Amino acid sequence: MKIALAFLYPIGYYNYMNTFIRSSDFDTWLSAMKDQKAKARILCRIQSAIHGNFGDCEPVGEGVSEMRIHVGQGYRLYYTRTGKTVYFLLAGGNKRTQGKDIVRAKELARELKETEL
Repeated sequence: MKIALAFLYPIGYYNYMNTFIRSSDFDTWLSAMKDQKAKARILCRIQSAIHGNFGDCEPVGEGVSEMRIHVGQGYRLYYTRTGKTVYFLLAGGNKRTQGKDIVRAKELARELKETEL
């Protein structure tokens, strides 16, 4: 008995992707990173988030969320969402600089919202 491959997937199955836009602050931070293993893990984590798997994330307030990456110094990526599937990577840092990184990410999120209006 032969079964058509088209019937193996449930009706309505689709693959969607999120869009991530990196701020200049984020790019500067990532470019300056010396730990190549951590940099690779960060880029892989962004790719996973593009496909919908955000992993270990928590909101930090004012529409900003923190994506935690458990490698090396404990890296953090700060992002905000605009629209349905567009995310802005605002800033990055590690556990030691977490407080000031959150403040900076919130400032960038406010600036982004002001320019959208």
